[in-house]
Parts: sequence; structure tokens; C-alpha cells
Amino acid sequence: MLGLQRYAIVLANQFFRKATYSGNALRSSTNVATKQATQGNKSNEVTNKVEVDTKGEEPVKRPKGKLVATAFENLKDDANKERILPEPKLSSTSPSLPPIDEQIINAKTVNSLLALAENNSTLTRKHALRIVSILADWTSMNRAKLSEFENDTRFLRICRMLGRSVPKDSNSSAKNSENKATINGFRTDDLNTVLGVAGDDEAAKLIASISVPQMVRVMTTLALRRRRSTPLLRSLAFNISSANEQLDLKQCADVFYAMASLNFQDVVLAAKLCADIQATLPKNNDKSAAIGSILTSLGILKYRDLATLNFKTTQIEQVRSKLLTTIVQQDFPKNHDWLNHVWSLVLGGLCDHKHLESVLSTAFIEKLQSEQPAGLTATTKMKLLNINSYAQLIASNYQGPFLAKENAVFDVPISHGKSKQILVNGMLDALKSLLTSNNYVKSLQDSKMGFLIDALCVFDANRNPLPVDKDHQDGIRVALMVVDYHDVCHGAHRAASGITTLCFDLLEKKGYRVLPIPYNEFSTSDKLLKRVQYLEAKFKSLISSKTNK
Repeated sequence: MLGLQRYAIVLANQFFRKATYSGNALRSSTNVATKQATQGNKSNEVTNKVEVDTKGEEPVKRPKGKLVATAFENLKDDANKERILPEPKLSSTSPSLPPIDEQIINAKTVNSLLALAENNSTLTRKHALRIVSILADWTSMNRAKLSEFENDTRFLRICRMLGRSVPKDSNSSAKNSENKATINGFRTDDLNTVLGVAGDDEAAKLIASISVPQMVRVMTTLALRRRRSTPLLRSLAFNISSANEQLDLKQCADVFYAMASLNFQDVVLAAKLCADIQATLPKNNDKSAAIGSILTSLGILKYRDLATLNFKTTQIEQVRSKLLTTIVQQDFPKNHDWLNHVWSLVLGGLCDHKHLESVLSTAFIEKLQSEQPAGLTATTKMKLLNINSYAQLIASNYQGPFLAKENAVFDVPISHGKSKQILVNGMLDALKSLLTSNNYVKSLQDSKMGFLIDALCVFDANRNPLPVDKDHQDGIRVALMVVDYHDVCHGAHRAASGITTLCFDLLEKKGYRVLPIPYNEFSTSDKLLKRVQYLEAKFKSLISSKTNK
């Protein structure tokens, strides 16, 4: 099992670095100006994945009509030849199985399997896929050889049932060498065998006919092709979750990678993967890349129970001591990576003064600018503003440097993504109906801390609104913050993400009363009156709790 020190290094380099303003992680506070910046972070995530997903190369285009390669060999796991696949674990005594299924299960030889395709009108595509799947497993186990049946007319019939056409040169002397070249290009092409049968709905029904390792490869292929087939993904999630077979670390990493790439959330599947990881992790000695990939994917998915997005384990102090003493700035070849590391520590509340000083110094910012000749990206600026505000408002007794007020870092355009802006607009419509005067509300205000404040208003102790642009000695300043789907963590215990929580903490330290507007409570599909009543009740509760303290 990885030692605590090694695990801390992996955690810092692979997961804490993940927590960046990229993709969904900053959907709540980024805009068109940040899209270019986030593309760099996404490419880094893909680079990290390549270490794990050894089958990530793009499929080679097939020579037209290569029947055997497309219908059968794509089910073999060429990248893991050393792994012996188990024979299908299906009960041969089940009385509920139809005769054809029983015969497939009881078949012990290639000939007995292929005999089922001979003059058998009851053979369906599902049966054909199961036969091909079993033959693939047998060849992986060296129980059979492709050469024994690749030219068998019965096997060719099965291939036709899977949507493949027989090549005209099927008996040519060059067939074997061409097929070998084709096979080498189809290490991840399980998807063609499944989706080649029919549409997504029918393909989903066939998933139960293949082995769990093949399910993992189908899911990985979906991710590589950026094909988000919901029926197929749900079928894969159900069948993998229901399987008694335990996945290894590599397989868990592949499935989590697919879930993260396709933004596919499934609590049951995630729980199954986490249980298998916990069971296999103590036996792991050398697969740090798989662990790093798993942590990165968990972070992208915002899966709170294992990720450190606003979640601290009972061993956090041990991890903290290793992180702060073992990981130093010299370990990072790029200053941008060190900034990501320090920003991640800020999100977890694990940052020391020396870390804050290292990134807020003028010399460090100049080095960052030298790495980004076109100027600091919006993402980089927002991270620096987060760290600067943390040093000012949260870090106790910090005596180090801060960003100068005239620093160009403060000039960063921020706006919400389309889906969140719709929620914000619905909230502002209701708020302006409740507080009728324009000088009672300010909307979409730049906090100068790296995020937007959706709405600002001020009340007295009796909940009477006060002008926002004036100072009120006893006024209660309220910051309304919309919390959409991308601002929360997922898993059994949903909570605000680390980024969202940091924004709330900074606002409270700044003297605001934060009023979250969660997407699951506030909907633009509700009538305006209902939205107004919702905000009125929230204000009443918030101000009453303030005055009672």
C-alpha cells in the first residue's frame, strides 16, 4: 500500500491540482473571456489521463469489409494480455433460461458454439453477441485460436447478424495480414460490436450479454468518442454496479474517467467503484498513475465523499503535515502549477503564510507573466484574487505582501455561464418586484475577490430596505448568491463545492450576510409571485437570526 508520504504527494500533484477554474468547476463564475483560459486546463487533464488509459489512441479507420476484425477481435483486450478473463459465470441449471441460451452456456468447444448458428432460425442478435463475447474470452484465455474459426461459414453468419458484411476477398491470401493490421487498430473498439447491432436502446439491452471488462471498455470508448448515449450509459452503470466481480484500480480509473469526460453522474456506480477501490488499494504497490486519475476524475465529478472539495477526512491533519512539509515550490517546473497548488490549499483551508507570500510577491507574478506572454489569463487572475482575499480576510496574523490596488490582476471580466445566468435573471426579477426602488438593489457586482456577487441589498432591523449606495451604520448588508447544479458536490451527502464555500466565507468576513439561492429550491419555471414569496421568507429568516444574536 502507498505510504502516507507517497499518498500525500499523489494527492497534491494529481487531485489538488485538479481543482481549477475549468469546465464545470468554474461554471458559476466564468464567462466567454475565460473559455480560452480553461482550454489549457482541460488539455492538462487529458494528459494526466493518458498515463492510465493506455487504450486512448484514436481508432484507425478500418479497411472496408474486414469482417472478423470488426465483429470479433475488437472485443479482445490487447492492452492487457496478461489479464486472464474468467469464463462467463452463468448458471447452466437455471430452468428459466430458453433452450438457445442454455446451449450457449453449456457449450465447451468452439464447434459446439458455432453449431448453434447452423440452420437455426431462433438465433437472435443478442445470442450472436453472446457467442462472440464468449469466443473473445476464450481466445484471451488461449482456449481457442482465431485461426480455428475466422473462415468458418457459421462464424461469418454470426458476423452478418451483428451488422457486418462479408468481404468479397474473404478467401484471399492477403486476408490474414490485413486483418492483423486492422486488429491492431481496434484495441478499444468494443462500441462497434454493441452499437453496430442496432440503435442505442437495443444496444443497451445487449450490455448484459458481455463481460464486465468488456463493459468497462465500451464505457471508455464512449468517452473517447465523446458520445453521451444516456440509455447505453445507464445500462452500463446498472450492469457494472450489479456485478459481483470486483474491478481493479485500472478498471475503476477507466470508468471514473468515462463518467467525468461525459459528465455522467450515477451514485450507485460511484459507490460500487469506491468500494472496489478501498478493497484493492491496500494491495497496490506501483499504480500511482491510476490513483491520480481516480482522484482527478472524482474532483471533476465533484464527488464529495472521496474528493477534497469542501470535505476533510479524519486524517486531514496527517495529510496536511505531509503536504506542507514534503511538497515545495521547487517540485513544480512551472510557476502556474505552483499557483494551482497554493490555490487548492486555500480551498481546503490548509494554506500556510509562506505559501501565500510565495504567490503574492511581485517577483512571482512577474514570473507568471513571463510564462504567459499574451498576459495573465482570466483564470489565473481569479485564482490570485481568491488567494489575495484569503490572505486579507481569513489568514490570521498574515504579515506578507498583498496585491497592489493598481495591479492589472484586478482587471478581469467575469460573468456567469448561460444556464446560471437564467437562474440569476429569475432571481433579480423577483427581487426587483419585492424591492421596487432601483437604489435598493445592485446586481452582478464584481467583488474584487475573484467572483461575482449576484445581488446586493441593505436592510434595517425591521427588514425595511435601505439605499445600497449609502453607508448605514446599523444596516444589514445581504449578498444573494445563486447556487446552481455546478456549484455543488455530488454523492450521498451533497454540499457546496470548495469554490462556492470559499466565496461565501470571504463575503461573510467582508461583513455581508450571505443568502444562498439553491437551484433545487428556486426555479424560473415558478410563477413570479411564488419566487417573490420565497425571497421574502428568506429575508425574514436571515434578518431575524441576525437581530437575535
